[in-house]
Amino acid sequence: MARYETVIGVEVHAQLKTKSKIFCSCSTRFGVDPNENVCPVCSGMPGVLPVLNATVVEYAAKMGLATGCVVNPVSVFARKNYFYPDLPKGYQTSQFEQPICEHGHVDITVDGTAKRIGITRIHMEEDAGKNIHSAADNLSYVDLNRACVPLIEIVSEPDMRGPEEVVAYLKALRAILVYLDVCDGNMEEGSFRCDANVSLRPVGQAEFGTRAELKNLNSFRHVQKAIEYEVERQADILDDGGKVIQETRLYDAAKNTTASMRGKEEAHDYRYFPDPDLVPVRIEAATLDKWRAELPELPEARRARFVADFGLSDYDAEVLTAERDMAEYFEAAVAAGADPKKAANWMQSELLRELNQAGVAARDAKLTPEKLASLVKLIDSGEISGKIAKQIFPDLFAQGLDPADYVRQKGLSQISDSNALESAVEAVLAANPAEVEAFRGGKTKLMGFFVGQIMKATKGQANPGLVNELLQKKLG
Repeated sequence: MARYETVIGVEVHAQLKTKSKIFCSCSTRFGVDPNENVCPVCSGMPGVLPVLNATVVEYAAKMGLATGCVVNPVSVFARKNYFYPDLPKGYQTSQFEQPICEHGHVDITVDGTAKRIGITRIHMEEDAGKNIHSAADNLSYVDLNRACVPLIEIVSEPDMRGPEEVVAYLKALRAILVYLDVCDGNMEEGSFRCDANVSLRPVGQAEFGTRAELKNLNSFRHVQKAIEYEVERQADILDDGGKVIQETRLYDAAKNTTASMRGKEEAHDYRYFPDPDLVPVRIEAATLDKWRAELPELPEARRARFVADFGLSDYDAEVLTAERDMAEYFEAAVAAGADPKKAANWMQSELLRELNQAGVAARDAKLTPEKLASLVKLIDSGEISGKIAKQIFPDLFAQGLDPADYVRQKGLSQISDSNALESAVEAVLAANPAEVEAFRGGKTKLMGFFVGQIMKATKGQANPGLVNELLQKKLG
């Protein structure tokens, strides 16, 4: 593979979190009955006129500002003409020659190496409907609930050189969208979708190779696997002296392969032209300044602050800031008195596992940040051991219980009375004379065995530090 350089550009479609569609007042709510959120405008009836949702312009511009784009004071909608059953008007309202945003970037880090990925453009457009194919009656149905739902398409420069960079770019882009609260980033529901354009060229060659566009990439893992397969496929063709065909290929996750969907000769000539039903979008400088002032702290800035202010590692800061609600949960826990590094460890282990199993976001967890802070402080004070804390965490999480009250009610406080523990230590040593003799003979690793037996005898409530101290004294 060292003979070839991989070149990848990505197109992302992000559904915006508006309450109504881009050109009509129909709801954008997901999961309703087919064709429930439909009107004459989004079903393409003749004689109707679109009315632009102003919030779409605001959200698109804010994404442009957050990614360092030039936000154009004037942008124009265009008709993208093609025929498909889920496109009732026979064209998609999009932007072409004059998009709302251009010339931005996103910074990524892969294996400790920082890189800047260019963004060619961000433009507004409407989503298409959805075709539903029924094998039972050999029919295809069209659901127009998604038709006219607002999208922004984010087109990158061909700056990525491998699947790891693509995944890092997509995660960074998704995080920005979620932090801005303009998109929920849900890949399973299709609100964050991407296509990847992949090509190879001999190392040292400036000219791009022939690209294949990969579709049906609905998870970060699928993106990684599809690109890996496609790179290998194209390399095999070139090694055999063949030529890569420009085409669109569909990723099959079950087989981990890509298959041809359509070739260059089948590619659409979309015949773009300005939409006569929509006036140019004009953004005043004062409005843009207002939107810029409303931008939240973005993931990269928050990550750097977590490292500087809380002493977290780059890795911990990256994990905690990947999701806005996790970052806010962490800050709330620290504000409630939790040690930052210990709170970070609990969040990345116990809390994250419970959140994933329950399928809930951190902001919806019954165990509040203040209660997590209380748990961390109970461990720090010696009231309970880390082992006990892990044992009770599922109950605390599921019921949103107060840790201090729960520990008191269950009698789980750590035993730190040296007299009480001394009896337990003597009992364990008396029950294991052979191990005591072996320890005194040099097998010091048996210390862990003795500690384990004492913890078992005290049901995990013995103070580990005091146990070690007493054992050292007794075995001295």
